[in-house]
Amino acid sequence: MDDSTYMERSDSLENGSPKYHQTNPEPMSESAKQQERHFRKKLNRSAREAVSTSIHDKVKLIVHRPDYDQVNQEEYVSLSKELMPIVREIARKTLPILEHEESAEFARNHYYGSKFQADSVAYGDYRYFSKKRPPTESPSLVVGVRIDESASMSAFGRLEAAKRAVVAVYEFCQICNIPVLIYGDTADVSKLEQMSIFAYADFDKTDPNDRFRLMQIRARSNNRDGMALRIMAERLVASQQHTKLLISISDGQPKAMDDYTGSYAVTDMQQTIEEYERKGITFLAAAIGQDKELLNEIYGHEKFLDIASLNEFPARLVRIIARYLQ
Repeated sequence: MDDSTYMERSDSLENGSPKYHQTNPEPMSESAKQQERHFRKKLNRSAREAVSTSIHDKVKLIVHRPDYDQVNQEEYVSLSKELMPIVREIARKTLPILEHEESAEFARNHYYGSKFQADSVAYGDYRYFSKKRPPTESPSLVVGVRIDESASMSAFGRLEAAKRAVVAVYEFCQICNIPVLIYGDTADVSKLEQMSIFAYADFDKTDPNDRFRLMQIRARSNNRDGMALRIMAERLVASQQHTKLLISISDGQPKAMDDYTGSYAVTDMQQTIEEYERKGITFLAAAIGQDKELLNEIYGHEKFLDIASLNEFPARLVRIIARYLQ
């Protein structure tokens, strides 16, 4: 979809703010469809290789690349409208840290960046900032966010809180030019699909429409946490960035068929965390459910975030990520 097709500027409202008419997503070209298929196959291969020497090697795994539609676009606009002011404010305070001595030319009309453009002030114009052309050296940070999409996430507003948090993280990373990986996962949707990974955003194939894919985050079935962490951590290990941060948003303990539960599952998670910490991954657990004590025990106190207020979750998560840039 072309950058300009999502929102089209029309006449102004009485308060002087431009209003926008929603436009339908353009159908994907055959070439683009083929690229998506190739990318999805690559993700499936990569995920299977990541678990090939683990206890999960026989688990039937499928990596999905969720699609999006006009409803997802509308939901995204509604959800992000309340989040963007605080995301932009945190980014504004963070961006001086990222400044380099060499002069960087500004490229106007990019999606997000560091220099505010007053003539693009309308919320619906996603090309809100003028974005610095990236410096020759890579950003120092890469971020992975794992979302537990187990059925219990549907309770007490947890899923909506997780969705808001990943939207805030995604947009912050776009503004600050931080590579980001956002995956959801669930287990046991069928005997032929014992583990499902949903690749919403991936730094190997960046797409401004990934923000709309995030609206497909759902509460689904069980959770096989150790396998999900291993797959994502392996992707981050291969990245060029110095600091590799993997955040897991979850409401409870691991539980999947057959017998992936209790001390067996906990031990798998802890061994996975220890293995990838040795490879340079920094883990953080954002606990938003009833099993906070167990998650604290699994990850360790220094890697545990007790999210007491779901309303404050998005801003808190973005501020934590910003600290890793300092």
